[in-house]
Amino acid sequence: MKKFFRNNSLSVCFAVLFMLSLFGQAYFGYEEYLKELSDLGGAPVGFWQYLSSGHFLQATFENWESEFLQMALFVVLTIFLQQKGSSESKDFDKEEEVDREPDPSRKDAPWPVRKGGWMLALYRHSLTIVLSFLFLASFAGHFYGSLKDENLQRALKGLPAESSGTYSVDSRFWFESFQNWQSEFLSIFAIIILSIFLRQKGSPQSKPVDAPNSETGG
Repeated sequence: MKKFFRNNSLSVCFAVLFMLSLFGQAYFGYEEYLKELSDLGGAPVGFWQYLSSGHFLQATFENWESEFLQMALFVVLTIFLQQKGSSESKDFDKEEEVDREPDPSRKDAPWPVRKGGWMLALYRHSLTIVLSFLFLASFAGHFYGSLKDENLQRALKGLPAESSGTYSVDSRFWFESFQNWQSEFLSIFAIIILSIFLRQKGSPQSKPVDAPNSETGG
């Protein structure tokens, strides 16, 4: 068990932080939801009912959507685009390990590499494929939750429900999306630029402390 936590401490730490944050979101979101229902004259719901409400689903998937979007784009764009001096960029002036062709004879190579064919072709782009799928799934979850919450509010106000087609061009839905997307793009821009000039000893996201600002790559 000790060896497991040593080898997986980073993922375990972030998994725990994720669960704690999700619980905090659910708890305080529930309190906020009850306030909104009270203001609109709606009946209160239980905590477990809240977890299937549009309010909770919209808020949860809205955030996941933007995270997976920025990760998918970052993975793809760093293939073709460069930022000189950044630890987050490849150095196009030299051959990078990530660009070499997969070798099925390499010791402990993943099984799709050893198998070759369409499995290898799929595996070569598997990270982008999965991140893109997670983005699309989260986008759909966000849309469903946002529409569900919008129609509940409309019902409590005595207004007719909106169809999915009408809501797909609604300003509320796209405001929710773009306000998260811009924050993700800003954070990526910040780490790309700041890693040119700033350092963090021991972090793989940083260049060595004594590396020149012009050096590209971690």
